Amino acid sequence: MVQGCENVRPAVRRAPHVSYRLTDPETMLQQVGTLAVFGFGSHVQGSDDPRWLGVDLEALQSRAPLELWQVEGPVIHGRTGDVQWSSGEGWLFAAVTLDEAAHGGPRDTAASAYAQLCGFVASRRERHVQRIWNYLADINQGEGDTERYKQFCEGRAQGMGSFFEDGFPAATAIGHHASAARLQVYLLACDEPGGRVENPRQVSAWRYPRQYGRIPPSFARAMTLPAGDALAISGTAAVVGHASAHEDDLPAQLDETLVNLEALLASAGMPTGFDAQSPLKAYVRHAADASAAHDFLQRHLPGVPLLLLHGDICRSELLVEIDGWRYA
Repeated sequence: MVQGCENVRPAVRRAPHVSYRLTDPETMLQQVGTLAVFGFGSHVQGSDDPRWLGVDLEALQSRAPLELWQVEGPVIHGRTGDVQWSSGEGWLFAAVTLDEAAHGGPRDTAASAYAQLCGFVASRRERHVQRIWNYLADINQGEGDTERYKQFCEGRAQGMGSFFEDGFPAATAIGHHASAARLQVYLLACDEPGGRVENPRQVSAWRYPRQYGRIPPSFARAMTLPAGDALAISGTAAVVGHASAHEDDLPAQLDETLVNLEALLASAGMPTGFDAQSPLKAYVRHAADASAAHDFLQRHLPGVPLLLLHGDICRSELLVEIDGWRYA
C-alpha cells in the first residue's frame, strides 16, 4: 500500500489544444486525445458520439471549419441524463441541449440546464469549471425584465445555486437564429482550479447595476487555465465601464473590442497580441456585416485563426463580440 496517497494532488494540467480544422467530424473523433468537436450551422454533418456538438449558430464563411479540443492522452465519454460528456487527462467536456418547448421558456430551461450540469460536475473529480458557452434563441426579444437574455440570467442563477460561490468562470452568451428555440450550454472543467481575470476598463459583470436585470450576468472576463499556459477569453464587446460604446458603428465597436482584449491580456500577464495559435470566434449580429468584420479583423489580427458566426449579442445595440483563446 502506498503511504499518504490520499494527500497527493493531481498534476497541473496542460491546457487542451483548441484548433479549427477543415475536415469531417468522424476523422477528428478518431484521433487520439479528442475531447470535443464542434460544428456550426444546420448543414454540418453530425455524429452520435457524445464528444460531438452541432451548435445552432450559422457560420458566415463559405467553408467553415470545425472546432477541435484535444488533450494529451486517452479520452472516455458517455451520457448521463441530458448531459453528454467526455473526460481525459484531468479535463472534462460537458454539454446540455434543451428544447424550450419542453421546459417552459428561457428562465426555466436555463434553470434545468444549469442544475443538470452543476449536479453532474459536482460528482466529478474535474469539478473546477473554467469556461462556459451559452447559445439561446431570440436573445434580445422582450422589453425590460422580460427580455429573454435577462430571463436566461435569472434561470442560470437559479440552476447554479451555490455551485460557483467561490467565483464565476469565463463565459459567452449569444443568440442564435435556428428554427427551434433550443438552449445549448457546454463547458470545460478541470481537476485543478484556474485563475479568474477581470478587465480594469470594465465593471465586473456580476456587479452591473439594476438596469441590466434583476440578476446580473454571472461570469468572469477571462480565466487563466491551471498551468498558466492559456487564457480562456469570455465574450468581449465594446463595453466600457458597464455601458455599451459606439452604437451602430461596426468599425468603432471592433476597435473598442480589440482594446478590451488587449487589456485582458495585460491583466492576465499574457504576451500582447494574438498569433496563429490563438483561435478566436467573432459573433456578428448582421450577416451583411460579415465581410466588413472579416476584413477588419484580418487587417488587425493577421494570421489569427478566425471563425465568423451569425449571432445576436446580449445587448441589442452591440453589433459584434469576440471570444477565444490566447496560448502563452
